[in-house]
Amino acid sequence: MEMLLLGACLSLFGLAVACLAFGAATRSLKGTAEAASVGEQDVVRATSARFFVATPPLPADSRTRVPIEVLLLQIENHVRLEQAAAEGFLESPDPSRLHSRTASPLLN
Repeated sequence: MEMLLLGACLSLFGLAVACLAFGAATRSLKGTAEAASVGEQDVVRATSARFFVATPPLPADSRTRVPIEVLLLQIENHVRLEQAAAEGFLESPDPSRLHSRTASPLLN
């Protein structure tokens, strides 16, 4: 009987702690939800006022693009080096060759 009473008391205590934790978690969200709804209204007003604005300027990275030929040459060189490494492994299989890095500047 004492064990049953002890189990019931511990369960009730655990329920109380869970309720307090849940109350604390939901209480802090109420303040941020009100602030978020005010911020969303500002965003809606700002976007509706400038709906047909010209597209924004491109970032600096997209303006300094590498020509496609250079990228293709790098990929072809990487493929050649990887094929050479695979052929070398097939000639003499060795675990150290399998896990060694190739001479390719591109990481695989």
